[in-house]
Amino acid sequence: MFFLLQATEKQSSPGGMLSMLLPFILMFVVMYFLILRPQKRKEKERKALLSRIKKNDRVVTAGGIHGIITSIRENEIILRVDDAKDVKLKVDRSAIVTVLEVSHEDDMEGSKELPEESKDTK
Repeated sequence: MFFLLQATEKQSSPGGMLSMLLPFILMFVVMYFLILRPQKRKEKERKALLSRIKKNDRVVTAGGIHGIITSIRENEIILRVDDAKDVKLKVDRSAIVTVLEVSHEDDMEGSKELPEESKDTK
């Protein structure tokens, strides 16, 4: 009985409480850097991908359907699946998983080469 009383007195020291919480704190820090932080980064990249999609981009949906975007609304996208039969599908914007090919039509209009600068560099 005397030994049990001595054991409880030793555990009630303030340093003992910190040593008990330290493994839990370290576990949370490791989980944050290994799980939560990369997951937040991946979600941020996905939101950026969905905001950059535009008409004539080739995309793949979550169901594995390949198509070309013909129309974009706030939450839904219309995909052209087959050109010959003019098959179109309406899918949710969040169903887009990857962008295979980005249309370069808008990029060509937006980036104009300045001939004066190219002549100066030669």
